[in-house]
Amino acid sequence: MAAEAPALPEDALEERFLAATGPGGQNVNKVATAVQLRLDVYALRLAPDVFERLKTLAGSRWVEGGGILVAARRFRTREANRKDARDRLSALLAQAHVRPERRVKTRPSKAAKAKRVEGKTLRGAIKRGRGRVDLE
Repeated sequence: MAAEAPALPEDALEERFLAATGPGGQNVNKVATAVQLRLDVYALRLAPDVFERLKTLAGSRWVEGGGILVAARRFRTREANRKDARDRLSALLAQAHVRPERRVKTRPSKAAKAKRVEGKTLRGAIKRGRGRVDLE
């Protein structure tokens, strides 16, 4: 029952490239390979329940003004980091479109309650038997 997330519109995305840390040797010092991808959530026109789930799932990536900021610096090239950021953002959006199953409340039957109480009584009797022995 996984709902399909809509494609990310280009006009709702904003990319910035930064100097990255990590793999890449001296190339890291010369080329801005890390990407910061910002998504304007209001441009997506999401349903209220999907919006709330997305806000919860985004957590600390949620920024003021209704945006999600995803940083990717795992790879050595701009293209790979760009794809990684877009894939992670798409996955987050797809997860927000999945409606959680409603929990159906259940109640134990009278017989089940009686059985539980009887078990507790038996267990209490066993524990009482472990007490100090009275020799009178």
